[in-house]
Amino acid sequence: MSGVSTPALRDVRLSWVRALCVAGGAAAAVIVWTIEVPLLGVRLSIRFGAMHPQTVAAGQVAGAALVAALLGWLLLTSLERRTPRPRAAWTGAALLVLVISLALPLVAATTVSAAVGLIALHLAVGAVVIPGMSHTARPHLPLGSG
Repeated sequence: MSGVSTPALRDVRLSWVRALCVAGGAAAAVIVWTIEVPLLGVRLSIRFGAMHPQTVAAGQVAGAALVAALLGWLLLTSLERRTPRPRAAWTGAALLVLVISLALPLVAATTVSAAVGLIALHLAVGAVVIPGMSHTARPHLPLGSG
């Protein structure tokens, strides 16, 4: 077996690494939720407006992490085709989205412990997805390639 790598093989490997980043983000969220809720007894509950408080379940945490990471993958792929420095652009955008997302627990959490727990969930997903996806960014790709 030679050390030569074809573009198609590199694309498959890149897709696997990015898929692992997505799965890793969801796994990180579920691990943090498992530590916070069953082990520490934190009640993760949110309330929007006048509605009744809702408890945040593990499935919701995993689903939100998957959606966020998949949208990040989509943005990275788009930036690779449209910007000369996709890694810097994506990392900046991802960090901005993470910072903005931290406002939601501050506004919607029903207790201080819920706000801290939800912020920890956001940071855990970001700590896995942002460096992982950023590491996979390729230089600018012309439209029609890759």
